[in-house]
Amino acid sequence: MQKTRSALKNHIVELKRFKTRLAIAIAGMVVLLVVLVARFAWLQIYQYQFYQTLAENNRVSRVPIVPNRGLILDRKGVVLAENLPGYSLEITPSKVKNLKGIISRLSHVVKISSSDIRRFDRLRVESRRFQSLPIRARLSEDEVARFAVNQYKFPGVKIHARLYRFYPFSNLYSHVVGYVGRINDVELNALEKAGQLDDYRGSEHIGKTGVELSYEKVLHGVPGVEQIETDAGGHAVADLGRTLPVSGDNVFLTINNRLQQVANFAFGDHRGALVAIRPQTGAVLAMLSKPGFDPNLFVDGIDTADWKQLNDSPMHPLINRAIHSEYPPGSTFKPFVALAGLTLDPSAANKTIFDPGYYKIPGHSHLFHNWKKGGFGTIGLDRSITVSDDTFFYGLAYALGIDRMAHYVEQFGFGHKTGIDMPGESSGLIPTEAWKRKRYHQPWYPGETVIAGIGQGYVLVTPLQLASAVATLANNGVIMKPHVVKSIQNPETGATQMIDPVVAGKVNASQADLDRVRKDMITVTQPGGTAAGIGYKSPYLIAAKTGTAQVIGLNNGPDAGEKRDNAVFIAYAPADNPQIAVAVVVENGGEGGVTAGPIAKAVLDYYILHKTPPGMEPLDNKVLPAKANQ
Repeated sequence: MQKTRSALKNHIVELKRFKTRLAIAIAGMVVLLVVLVARFAWLQIYQYQFYQTLAENNRVSRVPIVPNRGLILDRKGVVLAENLPGYSLEITPSKVKNLKGIISRLSHVVKISSSDIRRFDRLRVESRRFQSLPIRARLSEDEVARFAVNQYKFPGVKIHARLYRFYPFSNLYSHVVGYVGRINDVELNALEKAGQLDDYRGSEHIGKTGVELSYEKVLHGVPGVEQIETDAGGHAVADLGRTLPVSGDNVFLTINNRLQQVANFAFGDHRGALVAIRPQTGAVLAMLSKPGFDPNLFVDGIDTADWKQLNDSPMHPLINRAIHSEYPPGSTFKPFVALAGLTLDPSAANKTIFDPGYYKIPGHSHLFHNWKKGGFGTIGLDRSITVSDDTFFYGLAYALGIDRMAHYVEQFGFGHKTGIDMPGESSGLIPTEAWKRKRYHQPWYPGETVIAGIGQGYVLVTPLQLASAVATLANNGVIMKPHVVKSIQNPETGATQMIDPVVAGKVNASQADLDRVRKDMITVTQPGGTAAGIGYKSPYLIAAKTGTAQVIGLNNGPDAGEKRDNAVFIAYAPADNPQIAVAVVVENGGEGGVTAGPIAKAVLDYYILHKTPPGMEPLDNKVLPAKANQ
């Protein structure tokens, strides 16, 4: 009996435990059900729009449509940079397991040279892993057909139809127009930081140098979007519409294509630079840097061998000498020192001296020699410009002092960037006492002032600065900011935005002093002047100044040991009604009037008389003369 009661009691306890556990389980299920219902409600009601968008994005692909890049043309509409249709064979490295093997097999279907492989390898280093990279560009129709038949054998390899940037004048505009290249990681990060990444969705190229870089935003355009419905396998099943891209604007340069060709022909095989400017507007009529290079090599990535050849060349073809290289101006600096003297120290500028062929600083024994042994005897400012007398300008510079002279000539743009609408401009150098203390921690010496007066020593200028300075003289002291773009045109509507000339200032000089120096520069091209051969039988007046800048110790090329001096020449014409100003620097060219002067004269003759240099083939706006492309 006692056992029965004990068993019943245990049964009751177990039943209570069971009911408790069951209640807990039911409560837990209810809680989970409530949570599940709440989650469903949250997803279906509050998160409906979010997940609908995700589902829609999985179903609808947004494919960017790359806009056509704007053209670059000369001032008269000659195309300097265009877009040509073509096919490229491209590989996405992330989708290929055996890259070397697949390239080897591809070469049996489509011709792939060692140069193509080197370029591809270089692109792999510079590009993102998932990016499609060209192994061959500009395939023929036969090559496209052959690959299409065998495409199933090459996963990760596709044919792409696209527009190629093409530069029809090759090296003639390599520095002015510049080139585009494939977007690298540095540029991609810069676009992201600037909030411009969406503007480059689907784009593979961006301006790298020249106008292609400085006017990138104008030339690039706005990408469009195509919406495509896809199935579960990612295959397109329907076109849901598109937003068309907006083509980039066309950019018209101030450059005269035929004048550029004349300048290139006249330069021949010399190294150096030429800049021609319209004095009244600052428009650059010609800008040449020799030697140049073929910008088409860079469009789809230059191969290692070609890059090494260009980058390691002692001729430095990749440098835009016109705006980046800095040279001693030599005697072309004298007209500006003369104006400094006439304005700041008229007594020193107007006195007559006896030139024995050298100059001695008072209290010193060192002789600063004139270029003419024995000197010119009794001489004043005007004749000193005509015959380029060094002794007179040694004394004038000493009387002025380096700081006064420096601050005055800086008005003409020396020592500062001109602000031209191109990348890579150098500022040159006009030294002062403070500059030398900061740069070398040394005092300034009087002898350094003396040689600065003839454009030597620390004085450095760019060809662009020289052209801008002589244009300022031609323009009666009014400084115009140089520019290479004339107008920007909408290709759809034809609407054109002109680039207005910008007045950058006016030099501190009286009209009488300006007229005097300008008159002296005319005598330079007349009998007795250092450039008399340039003005001989010329039907128009030329104002000019020759320069021979010593660069001893500077190895500028293979023949630097034989011809150490740079030839420098500045001019404007017609002198009585200036229409064009020119600066020429010929590296290791010897005397300015002998080497650089005839180059400038050829440019002046064509611009004013439409006369081409002897031996030059007829000018063509589409195909370069044979010699001009060398």
